[in-house]
Amino acid sequence: MIFRQLFDAESSTYTYLLGDEATRQAVLIDPVLEQADRDLQLVSELDLTLTHVLDTHVHADHVTASGLLRERTGCKVVGGVDGAACANVHVRHGDELRVGQLVFQVLATPGHTDDSVSYLLGDRVFTGDALLVRGNGRTDFQNGNAGQLHDSITRVLFSLPDETLVYPTHDYQGRTVTSISEEKRHNPRVAGKSREEFIHIMESLHLPKPQKMDIAVPANRACGHTAPSPQRG
Repeated sequence: MIFRQLFDAESSTYTYLLGDEATRQAVLIDPVLEQADRDLQLVSELDLTLTHVLDTHVHADHVTASGLLRERTGCKVVGGVDGAACANVHVRHGDELRVGQLVFQVLATPGHTDDSVSYLLGDRVFTGDALLVRGNGRTDFQNGNAGQLHDSITRVLFSLPDETLVYPTHDYQGRTVTSISEEKRHNPRVAGKSREEFIHIMESLHLPKPQKMDIAVPANRACGHTAPSPQRG
């Protein structure tokens, strides 16, 4: 398998490129609009064909490149069933997605947003904002729910083998990967905490809203296509 982890510094977003060496088919997970040219160049350099773009959820801090990549390559856009209506494929918990010989298993992991999904591929899982390195996504907008996120982390993700590698969509301290075992033991929001304690932690964060939220959310519900600016007469 071909695997690359890419980074957008402005939004601290990780994008993942995975390719099947036999068929040369490839997928990008959570691509960022401003990095589309970079990502397509890498796909070309590695002699891959982009067949799918997977969004883990409707992001609020950056605009997805999924729609642009679909226009430029003919790939299919994949998202959760409660996410962007413009996706070609809407997936639910337990679905499988095949890219060449790679088989992704879909895990519904709502709570950060109501449409959040994670993608499990062998010994690694791509968790979006549901589970981060020593943290997790916020739950105060887009139908977020702290109790639901706790259940997604502890009942769905923590049921995976301890050695499963966790690749999040964001990290703000330069950390690139963690594991299920590490997060069970060291994640300060869930390790040794009850569901009620987790909910209290999340409800006490009082974070400012993401700077790009008003642009990103509507754009991402349209696969990254932003509304045109109004014309001035």
